[in-house]
Amino acid sequence: VQLQASGGGLVQTGGSLRLSCAASGFTLDYYAIAWFRQAPGKEREGVSCISSSDRTTYYADAVKGRFTISGDNAKNTVYLQMNSLKPEDTAVYYCAAMFGVGYSNTASAYPYWGQGTLVTVSS
Repeated sequence: VQLQASGGGLVQTGGSLRLSCAASGFTLDYYAIAWFRQAPGKEREGVSCISSSDRTTYYADAVKGRFTISGDNAKNTVYLQMNSLKPEDTAVYYCAAMFGVGYSNTASAYPYWGQGTLVTVSS
């Protein structure tokens, strides 16, 4: 099971980025995928999740209405579209996978992790 996160970069306040999480070694049909982020000096926090079964989604209050998570099973990839970015969104973003139905916004529930991708939002 491998996850490859990409799409981070430097963007100005109000800008957009799309992160990708490409899965290999397993099919997203049976795994929930979540995005977490960790800013310098802060704990890792859940940003968004999408379930394996009915593709139910979850968003943290801080990103609700600005971020959209989606999955493309044909490409075995999950995306995080981030709009109206703010400096406080600056962090390393990680994608993670857990087998089974439902989803969780708790990092400890996810045994599989990709490497992080850095998002920097300038003011």
